[in-house]
Amino acid sequence: MLEVRNLCAGYGDVQILREVSLFVRAGEIATLIGSNGAGKSTLLNAICGILRPLSGSVLLDGKDITGRPTEEIVGLGITQVPEGRRLFAQMTVRENLVMGAYRRRRKDRQQLQKDLGWVFDLFPRLLERQDQRAGTLSGGEQQMCAIGRGLMAKPRLLLLDELSLGLAPIVLDMLTDAIRRVHQQGMSILLVEQDVAVAFDLAETGYVLENGRVALSGPTSQLRTDPHVEKLYLGL
Repeated sequence: MLEVRNLCAGYGDVQILREVSLFVRAGEIATLIGSNGAGKSTLLNAICGILRPLSGSVLLDGKDITGRPTEEIVGLGITQVPEGRRLFAQMTVRENLVMGAYRRRRKDRQQLQKDLGWVFDLFPRLLERQDQRAGTLSGGEQQMCAIGRGLMAKPRLLLLDELSLGLAPIVLDMLTDAIRRVHQQGMSILLVEQDVAVAFDLAETGYVLENGRVALSGPTSQLRTDPHVEKLYLGL
């Protein structure tokens, strides 16, 4: 489904990614782990068109989408849930969710209501808070809203940046359960996650990004027992 080939990218004169390659199959959850500053968010930004790569390519279903405008990439079926949530703080929960369907909100209002119902079913807390300003939500509720907004775009591939950041374990359990439900409906997911144990529990395939390069990759069942991963990321 998604293929990244030898991607190089950075900001200004600073190169962050160096010939990164990875693959996400249709219907798969893949995860990207690595320390702060390894280039994980930079890679997601390059995939979804926020950052134009220096070289290399991004392919969706075999078609080159490298450097296309973000709006066009969203229309092709890739949506990012960014680190830090980045909600519209003064808008209500419902308004934030509807913004996720911006490209199609005037075309099919009936389907839009169905999609809102789907998100509210995934996250009942959002139904309770739908008329509340997003900036007044708890951290966990904001993460639910950010994920829900991403889902309202009806993506085929969801790029999820730091699912667990700053969340209590009970909230994280709710979110991982929702992600599994979304995945069971056929959605592909590329998960960037600081909690490696959570990432490996959710994903089938993993990539370890170090200093802007893919240092290791393979099934998460194998990476979990790799001595390098155990020492640096699992604390064993």
